[in-house]
Amino acid sequence: MFDFETKSVILAGLFVCLTAVGAWIRIPFPIVPLTLQVFFVLLSGMCLGPKWGAMSQAVYIGMGLIGLPVFAGASGPHILFSPTCGYLVGFILASYVTGKVSSGEAKFFRFLGSSLLGLLAIYLCGIIGLYLNLNFVVGKEVSFIGTIKIGILPFLAADALKAAAAAILASRVAPQLLNMRARAGLKTGT
Repeated sequence: MFDFETKSVILAGLFVCLTAVGAWIRIPFPIVPLTLQVFFVLLSGMCLGPKWGAMSQAVYIGMGLIGLPVFAGASGPHILFSPTCGYLVGFILASYVTGKVSSGEAKFFRFLGSSLLGLLAIYLCGIIGLYLNLNFVVGKEVSFIGTIKIGILPFLAADALKAAAAAILASRVAPQLLNMRARAGLKTGT
């Protein structure tokens, strides 16, 4: 009925929606709210692969930049100058990384490792963005270590749980998607 490309576009669209919904399921924290976005970002890479996972997150970011209310906070082009911008950029990289590392044999520990590397990608981009924002946009002098204390440490335990939950779900769902790719005659990493 649908070819592989059409199914991939539909699944990528689904992950755009899931990431947006995950943004609205949130617990308020200073600077960056705790949401389910990270869960869906990591899951998108593991289920869709690097190309389609990253594409789903790029579309999600694009929707927020044009003003659609999909982010956990405000949306619009001004988000480029907010403390959360780096984390949002990290979503694209994280989805790509999780998709790249998890491609191949669908094993839980492979998914868990890729999930943790994806989380690291979000944190790396997020901390760089937060550091630049605080020091050069807001005008508060904050050390890089200080930025890690406010931008990673409060979220580390919850995000590690989300990464593990994404790996568990991916270990159940991704094999079905890998079979779909195999039937279409495509490589698993695309």
